Amino acid sequence: MHIDFEISDNSTLGVEWEVALVDRDSGELAQRAQEVLEAVVSEYPELGEEGDHPQVTGEFLQNTVEMVTGVCQNVPEALEHLSQTQDRIREVTDPRGLEIFAAGTHPFSDWADQPVVDAERYYKVLDRAQYWGRQMVIFGLHVHVGVDHRDKALPVLDGLMNYYPHLLALSANSPYWCGHDTGYASQRAQLFQQLSTAGLPFHFDSWDEYEAYVADLIATDVIEETSENRWDIRPVPRFGTVEMRVCDGPSNLREVGALTALTQCLVESFSRTLDEGGSIPVMPPWHHQENKWRAARYGLDAVVIKDAQNHQTPLTEDLTDVLNRLEPLAAELGCAQELAYVETMMSGEAGYLRQRRIAQENGGDLRAVVRDIVAQNREIR
Repeated sequence: MHIDFEISDNSTLGVEWEVALVDRDSGELAQRAQEVLEAVVSEYPELGEEGDHPQVTGEFLQNTVEMVTGVCQNVPEALEHLSQTQDRIREVTDPRGLEIFAAGTHPFSDWADQPVVDAERYYKVLDRAQYWGRQMVIFGLHVHVGVDHRDKALPVLDGLMNYYPHLLALSANSPYWCGHDTGYASQRAQLFQQLSTAGLPFHFDSWDEYEAYVADLIATDVIEETSENRWDIRPVPRFGTVEMRVCDGPSNLREVGALTALTQCLVESFSRTLDEGGSIPVMPPWHHQENKWRAARYGLDAVVIKDAQNHQTPLTEDLTDVLNRLEPLAAELGCAQELAYVETMMSGEAGYLRQRRIAQENGGDLRAVVRDIVAQNREIR
């Protein structure tokens, strides 16, 4: 099977931010995404299918809206796209008593009460995944980064895998599920991997091996086309990108910017290493599995495995070293300010910690957690 890879300008960006709609008074998830989308596109047709690229779309659930940028040259441009789209959504949601809720999961709404969008592809997911598929009441951040040669795509994927726990721990924002504290920083990460093609990607030494793998999936009726392979990090041949899908949904635009900047800088650094004839280290798959679990469980307190020689280090120490190394590159790419905010996220309060603190301060009332996330989304730009 031959899979064409569309070449992109190196390190161009596309960002997808999944958010939920909640009722302003109760804080419960609201199944009104289609109503909101139709109203937004009616007022701003260029944001829908009539535009060059849809910038506001539906997703798996009837409570979910996804904001999508066009192809952007840098992180500030991507954030401006998202900010404008968010403002236009609010023009519709404010008078309807709805709020934008941005996190990895909702703290207390029951997954069983959340209907999926009426689309054949989503019913296929439910039919195949059954109980686990119905529990996919989750929201994330996806960052596409362009690569200028097909043969870079898989090594860049391997490079991002080495920083999987860093991205997950920084973004972890889903400690609660159906009213219970799960004990995890990211419940979302644990849920999403239940789909058969989701979770950690496999390592391939060549594009031919990847093509053979996809051919096997299609031949055995696992998927019908490549986009149904829902890895946490994956090549997207039709866009010429590598897509990072590791992160929980951030609560505000500054966090979106920080995570996007970190992803872009990492990809550009790997691309330059390859251009210089270097190689990207590959760790054993069981190291990646353990690192993912540690980040999902402990967040920024995780100790991660750094290499195939079993060296371990506190995640925050390693991330500090990474940021120092990437600073000059961030300045070159025009995202120094956004990358610097990663340090604020590390030294301040990660999403999962903030949710727990707000709940404790309010006697365990998780509606206060929803109100706080809604306020962050409105106020922090």
